[in-house]
Amino acid sequence: MQPDDLDFDKRHIWHPYTSMTRPLPTYLVVSADGYELTLKDGRRLVDGMSSWWGAIHGYNHPVINQAMKNQISRMSHVMFGGITHPPAVELCRRLVTLMPSGLECVFLADSGSVAIEVAIKMALQYWQASGYPRHEFLALRHGYHGDTCGAMAVCDPETSMHSIYHSYLPSNRFIEAPKRSFRESWEPGDEASFSALFSNHHQTIAAVIMEPIVQGAGGMRFYHPEYLRVARALCDQYGILLIADEIATGFGRTGKWLACHHADIKPDILCLGKALTGGMMTLSATLTIRRIAEAISDSAVGCFMHGPTFMANPLACAAANASLSLLEDESWRQRVEAIASQLNKELLPLINHPRVFDVRVLGAIGVVEIMQTVNIAQLQHWFVEHGVWIRPFGNLIYLIPPYIISSKALTILINAISTSLDQPENFSYS
Repeated sequence: MQPDDLDFDKRHIWHPYTSMTRPLPTYLVVSADGYELTLKDGRRLVDGMSSWWGAIHGYNHPVINQAMKNQISRMSHVMFGGITHPPAVELCRRLVTLMPSGLECVFLADSGSVAIEVAIKMALQYWQASGYPRHEFLALRHGYHGDTCGAMAVCDPETSMHSIYHSYLPSNRFIEAPKRSFRESWEPGDEASFSALFSNHHQTIAAVIMEPIVQGAGGMRFYHPEYLRVARALCDQYGILLIADEIATGFGRTGKWLACHHADIKPDILCLGKALTGGMMTLSATLTIRRIAEAISDSAVGCFMHGPTFMANPLACAAANASLSLLEDESWRQRVEAIASQLNKELLPLINHPRVFDVRVLGAIGVVEIMQTVNIAQLQHWFVEHGVWIRPFGNLIYLIPPYIISSKALTILINAISTSLDQPENFSYS
């Protein structure tokens, strides 16, 4: 590391969702192991973010490391056009076995956003092949599905981070997000706008796209499973495809293998990413039912028109296979349950703090919703000074720790949040 690395970074490197002229501070991480990140100055931070949902097994896991070392000694990459390879075959075989029955055609791509693009194109090409072209998608307000253009077009056009691009994107239909929270009693009525829109516009809608149960970047909102059941039933009634965006929630994060399992429903197209490789490398998968795949394949076009350069990257597939092997004994379930229990015991009481509007827990997700927008730069700095890595946004401070985190380390994260609420400077821009 050169002494001016941070200065160079600040001057030349554009980080996610920040400014080049007034960038948020960055912290130089030189290594990561287990549930800790090590800074250049030697400080160790307890990681509460799993690198944005991905590192469910923590960092530097020996099983995944060894799988990648074994693979890189054979080949790190080979094109997937006209070629296949054992890591991809093994991964797809695992996914077909592990995911809901019927989702048996797998498209491997680079990232979660690309998985959404693939799902959108599958739905469009399916209807074109069926002789009834449809060009609209139905999505939820407060939804977030990624940063590429097709994905942005199914994000909330007014309140999402992509609202500035609204006039440049395809026009889709949006309905109010579910009002009933995950733990509320279900009462009919929440789905009324959903039903009415289907009745009036089902002939133009190619698919419904939803984040099952958990709306992530749109506010970390947890909605009632019955809403998802209603959506599936309406899609069946009107013959509309259902796309489930499980990129953030897949592989146990909500306490179920998939968030869809809270409602016991199966989508027509399923998008996976983030934790697919245990957070080691970027990789995504879009799975669909054979009816859709065959309609596309038997059309006049004769194939699905998509093919990323690094599709089915062997090194990423090897990491994914190792990650799935670590999940096979279902020890993840006990770990997630333990995290949920501790969050319920130690995080939920923060609801009584005068700065807090709401606290909610689902599986290994804990969210503290603040009455006001937080000062991200100041609060981030405060957390680092107190030995934790927590990345707030908007008015939310949330935890999505690695499944391997110890109860002691989780308490450190929770205590850091609790103590931060008593520091006025963390919530002031003056």
